[in-house]
Amino acid sequence: MVGFPLGATTTDVKQYETRRVIYDGATEVDMVINVGALKSGDLAVVERDIAAVVSACKDCGVLSKVIIEAALLTDDEKVSACALSKAAGADYVKTSTGFGPGGATVADVELMRRVVGPDIGVKAAGGVRDYEALKNLVSAGASRVGASAGVKIVQESKGGAQSSATGAIPQKSAY
Repeated sequence: MVGFPLGATTTDVKQYETRRVIYDGATEVDMVINVGALKSGDLAVVERDIAAVVSACKDCGVLSKVIIEAALLTDDEKVSACALSKAAGADYVKTSTGFGPGGATVADVELMRRVVGPDIGVKAAGGVRDYEALKNLVSAGASRVGASAGVKIVQESKGGAQSSATGAIPQKSAY
């Protein structure tokens, strides 16, 4: 991940980090936009950062994902971040690093999909804890979903029962 957690590193550092992780074997690069620059209205900084990372990825045939950290942004800021990502040629926009105060929401995914259209992926990440949430995010326009509860979600999708008290999968008795 480039620019983790708040994207506050400079453009040249982000571009170096991108090239470094690709050199180390990455086939996809997630970058965090400069949240502070976006919130202060300095769209030129955000645009330069995204373009530098996307360019390095394209040079090496690697996918680029731009994390906008939606929980920290207003809807107008989310629109700006997605529009800048689209203009730079990013492959995906992504809701969250998982480090911020909130994760993917249906409203954010719908907004992001509207802005980027059908040609760019939308990755919903952060706070996806069950199969129902995953289905809702995909219906809203997510083309990928990141979830630390992946095993539980897959088991739910296959009809596996969950223990509501612990969130654990009940084990079959050996008897």
